[in-house]
Amino acid sequence: MSQTGYLETADTLDSRQFYLAVKKLADSLNYGTDRSPFLGSGIEYVQSRQYQIGDPIRAIDWRVTARTGKIFVKEFEAPKSMPCYLLVDTSASMTISSQRRSKYATAIHIAGGLAFACLDRVSPVGVLGVGSRDFRIQPSLSKHQVMEWLHRLRHFRYDETTTLPKRVSELSSSLKSKALVIVLSDLHAPDGVTALKLLAQAHDVVVLQMRDPVERELTGVGFFRGREAETGREFISHGSRHWLQQEVLEQQLKRAGIDHRLVSIEQPFAHSLRSFFESRDLLGRGAR
Repeated sequence: MSQTGYLETADTLDSRQFYLAVKKLADSLNYGTDRSPFLGSGIEYVQSRQYQIGDPIRAIDWRVTARTGKIFVKEFEAPKSMPCYLLVDTSASMTISSQRRSKYATAIHIAGGLAFACLDRVSPVGVLGVGSRDFRIQPSLSKHQVMEWLHRLRHFRYDETTTLPKRVSELSSSLKSKALVIVLSDLHAPDGVTALKLLAQAHDVVVLQMRDPVERELTGVGFFRGREAETGREFISHGSRHWLQQEVLEQQLKRAGIDHRLVSIEQPFAHSLRSFFESRDLLGRGAR
């Protein structure tokens, strides 16, 4: 442990390798999509008008020009750039792992890919930590700033408690216009879903739920004894209860209009995430 009390994540990549990894994920998320799953519909056609001296040739509306015999050009709305906030769970339950790469390291990797994908589509991106440390970066279009906060987040502590409900409420009260909020968490926070449901009433909310394979294997087992990573509190539970809790959680998110994706950290996730965000775009949900 360093003097600041922080440890490196389980991610063993050096700075350059990490940058290449998140850029590769960003390219995968953007590949083959003309419309951004993070923005609204971008530059939108408004109307056609007669050509005026100085108008660019590439703006000519050839259909209207051919029909009328006069030169017309297309007019467009200014690009829409809905800000994106990444809420990254930095609490202890994210760092305990049965795999080489923890839920936390996976979340940071995905956050980096999403951030660069947003910037590629000219959408400002910010980040908010939902652990006990105060970590807030306002949305910007700076790639340098993104890399700075990503490297800061690659360090973690094993004793952070979750603050998801509190941070979500704080963010909700501070937003002045509609935003896209992407939560990367294992959702082990009591009342976290309630706070997200309230946020979704005014904003576009997506939840990427990180899951360790051990958590999946609890489904169907009998009674077991456990201990919360963040509080140290011991408890006794049952595998069927674990399954029911997950099912209820997914139903609650769906009813609130929150798009939810379960990310199993032992499996490749780039393709499934791209399909997930593409489906949001095709359904018109990314531009709500």
